[in-house]
Amino acid sequence: MNLTSRWRKSTYSDQQGGACVELAALASSVGVRDSTDPAGPRLEIAPDAFAAFIARVKDGGLDL
Repeated sequence: MNLTSRWRKSTYSDQQGGACVELAALASSVGVRDSTDPAGPRLEIAPDAFAAFIARVKDGGLDL
C-alpha cells in the first residue's frame, strides 16, 4: 500500500478525535484505516466492492 496517499476523514467526525475511519484512493484499491491508529492495520478494498458497500449503506441495506 502506498503510505504517502492522502487519507481523508469523514466530515461527520468530531473535532475531539472521536472514532472514525479514514479513506484513501490508492492506485488499484480503496484504503481504509482507523483514524485513531493511523500507523495500525489498513484494509485495501477493490473499487467495485467498495462502491457496492457504499450503495448498500446509502439504501439502508445494512441498517440494524
